[in-house]
Amino acid sequence: MTSLRKLGSSDLEVFPLALGGNVFGWTADEARSFDVLDAYTAAGGNFVDTADVYSAWVDGNRGGESETILGTWLEARGNRSEVVVATKVSQHPEFRGLSAATITAAADASLRRLRTDYIDLYYTHFDQPDVPVEEIIGALDALVRAGKVRHIAASNVSAERLRASLEFSDREGLARYVALQPHYNLVSRDTYEGELQDLAERAGLVAVPYYALASGFLTGKYRPGTTVESARAGGAARHLETERGRRVLAALDEIAGAHDVPVATVALAWLAAQPTVAAPIASARTVEQLPALVGVGELTLSEAELARLTEASA
Repeated sequence: MTSLRKLGSSDLEVFPLALGGNVFGWTADEARSFDVLDAYTAAGGNFVDTADVYSAWVDGNRGGESETILGTWLEARGNRSEVVVATKVSQHPEFRGLSAATITAAADASLRRLRTDYIDLYYTHFDQPDVPVEEIIGALDALVRAGKVRHIAASNVSAERLRASLEFSDREGLARYVALQPHYNLVSRDTYEGELQDLAERAGLVAVPYYALASGFLTGKYRPGTTVESARAGGAARHLETERGRRVLAALDEIAGAHDVPVATVALAWLAAQPTVAAPIASARTVEQLPALVGVGELTLSEAELARLTEASA
């Protein structure tokens, strides 16, 4: 049985792989999404990540489709208390930005779609530097006090703004961020490593990285001369054109072969072993894609293997 990880200073304990809900209502319809959610929880998973904007980019969608599917599933399965639900605010077409009024209204809309009266982890999806951190934290703190949100977190935020937010929370005794959601994986390390990661470590925050598999590149299915049918194929295939991408793939192949596990499992295990990382996020369109993801809970890489991957991805 995979052991759960404590989410920073919060009282939340999560499976070491967060299931990404960005595909629900996009490349996975409701029935397929239900199958994936059922298989994920059957494997011991308990941490689902969505956002109010998913999947507004699809023709005919308005945003909120992913939350609606997740909420319908939670209600049908009667397992709300067993699942840690994370969602985000700032990008929904009707609730853009991070003004106090927007945060308050967006949270209520998310709660309705999720068919629940509380959100376990509520992220600011993209920071809005023109909104004072005092206004953002004040609005989030009010949601925590009202019992609508258990813990707060930030995604796509600069070290400077994160520091200011934490200092304000500490000074005023308000709700404080417990987690960060950065863009971070074996072929994209620059946005998180360094100042942001150092600050997270000092402040006791954990990271829940998105694009953990680099839009599918780190699953190993993208190879020279191959064509992959995927909505994200373009973003993933570009890594093949870099020397770093090819080096990483070679190292992943070698280590995956030694452990007899999928390439994706090794890529996620490297990420899960990095300082501050609690649980990488990865999504599955089908049940068949899940074992490679949840396998991260069973795979421990040696120091030498971790070093090999870190060097290949430098």
